[in-house]
Amino acid sequence: MKPIRLLAGFMTVGLWTMGSRVLGFVRDILIAGLLGAGPVADAFFVAFSLPNMFRRFFAEGAFNMAFVPMFSKRVQSGDDPEGFARDALSGLGLILILFTLVALAAMPWLVLAMASGFVGDARFDLAVGFGRIVFVYILFISLAALLSGVLNATGRFAAAAAAPILLNVILITALLVAETGVLEEVLILGGIGAFELGEIAGLHHGTMLAIGVVLAGIAQLWLLWRAAAKAGFPLRPRRPRMTPELKRLAIIAAPAALAGGVVQVNLLVGRQVASFFDGAIAWLNYADRLYQLPLGVVGIAIGIVLLPDLSRRLQAGDTAGGQDAFNRAGEICLALTVPAAVALLCIPEALVSVLFERGRFTAEDSAATALAVAVYGVGLPAFVLQKVFQPLFFAREDTRSPLRYALWAMVVNAGIAIGLAPVIGYVAAALGASLAGWAMVWLLWRGSRPLGEAAAFDARFKARIGRIVLAALAMGAVLLGAQELLSEALRTPTLRYGALAALVALGIVSYGAAGHLLGAFRMAEVKRALRRGP
Repeated sequence: MKPIRLLAGFMTVGLWTMGSRVLGFVRDILIAGLLGAGPVADAFFVAFSLPNMFRRFFAEGAFNMAFVPMFSKRVQSGDDPEGFARDALSGLGLILILFTLVALAAMPWLVLAMASGFVGDARFDLAVGFGRIVFVYILFISLAALLSGVLNATGRFAAAAAAPILLNVILITALLVAETGVLEEVLILGGIGAFELGEIAGLHHGTMLAIGVVLAGIAQLWLLWRAAAKAGFPLRPRRPRMTPELKRLAIIAAPAALAGGVVQVNLLVGRQVASFFDGAIAWLNYADRLYQLPLGVVGIAIGIVLLPDLSRRLQAGDTAGGQDAFNRAGEICLALTVPAAVALLCIPEALVSVLFERGRFTAEDSAATALAVAVYGVGLPAFVLQKVFQPLFFAREDTRSPLRYALWAMVVNAGIAIGLAPVIGYVAAALGASLAGWAMVWLLWRGSRPLGEAAAFDARFKARIGRIVLAALAMGAVLLGAQELLSEALRTPTLRYGALAALVALGIVSYGAAGHLLGAFRMAEVKRALRRGP
C-alpha cells in the first residue's frame, strides 16, 4: 500500500467513523435530555460497558490483533485463508456462547466489580437488569469484529467502518419509540402498572436502549457477513476443532488478551472511583463521547489500516516501505489530534453545554462534564499514538511487549485515580487515564527502538511535529478569543447552535491556515488522497 493509498484507506475508515460518531452524538444528546445524569443513565452506561469491556478481549483487542497478521500472511501466500478464518470463527463462537451463559448467571457480581458504589441504591438492580439484556451483544459484535478483520486484511474498509452506524441508528430509534410511550403501554398490558414504571424516571427509555443494543449487534453481524461473502469469504460456521494454526493463534492472542485485560482494569478503576459520586459515571461517559470523536476517527482508522499494511510489508521484507507507512500514519494522527486536544482544553464548556444541556441535563452537569472533557483532552494525542505504535509489535506477532507496558500503565492509572479521588473527586479517574496513556506511549516508543529502521522516525516526521504543535496553539488562541466574543450567543437557546458551529468552523480554518503557512502539512497531499479511491 503506497503512502497515498494508506491515506486514502485511512480517510475511507475515518469518514465512515465520523458519520458514526456524529450519530453517536445525536444518540447521546437524546440520552442526556431524556435521562440526564440520573440513576437510569448511570445504570445503563455501566451495563453497556460490560459487553464492550469483554469485547476488547474477544474482538478488537486480543483476538483481532493476533488474527489479522496471520490472516494477512495467508492472503499474501494463498495458504487457504478462508479455511483458517472459518476455523477461527467457529472456535470464537463456541467460546463466546459459553462465556455469555456464565456472565448472565454472574451478572450481580459483574456489576459489583464494575460499580460497587451502586450497592444500596436503585442503580444496582437497574444495572443488573439492563446487563442481562445487553450482554448478549458481545456474541454478535465479537463475531462481527472477526469479519471486519477479514475485510480490512483484504483492503476492503468501507463495510467494516460503516457497521457501527447501525448501532447508533437503532439506539436513536429505540429512544424515539420509548418517547412515544409504546413500550410503557406494552408493559402495562403485561402487568407492570404505570405507578411502578414511573417510580424511576426514564426506566422504559433504559429498557428500550438495552433491547436496541442487542438488535444492533445482530444487524452489524449480518451486514459484515454479507460483505465478507461478497469479498470471496463466505464464512459459514463448522464444528469447532483445534488445528495447529488455531493453537498458534491462541498462543499469540493470550498475551494480547492479558494486555487487553490490563486496559480494562484501567477502565474498571475509573468506573469504581466514579460510582461513589452521584452522576459521575454519566458525566465521564458524556465526556468520553467528546474525546472519542477524534480518537475514533483518527486512532481507530489508522490502527485498522496500518496493521494489515505493516504485516504485508514485513512479510515481503519491505522495511523502507514499512517505515514510511509508520511515519505517515504518525503524521496524520498528530496533525488531526493535537488541534483536537487543544480545542477540548480551550472550549470544553461551550461544547458540552450546547450539545447536551437540555431536559434533565442541567448546567451543573455541563460544568462537571466539561472539566472531565478538558482532562481527557490532555491524553488524547497519547491515546491515538498508541494505535500507531502497537502495530509495530503486532505485525511481528509480538504481543508480549505491549502487555508489559500496559501493566506499568495500569499502575500509573490506579495510583493516580485511587490516590487523588479523595482530593479532586471523580476527575481523578479522567486524570489517571490521561497520564497512563502518556506513560504507555513512552514505553511503546522506548520498546520500539530495537525493532530497526521500520520503527524509526524519519526527517519529515521530526520536522513537522513542532509545526503541528505551533499551528494548534495558534488555533487555540483564536478559539479563546472567539469564545469570549460569542459568549452571549452560546448561552442563547436560539443562537447557540449557530454560535458553536461558527466557533468550530473558525477553529478549523485558523488551524488549516496556520498549518499550511508553517508547513505542518501540505494541502496538495490531502487533495491527492481525496482524488484517489481507497
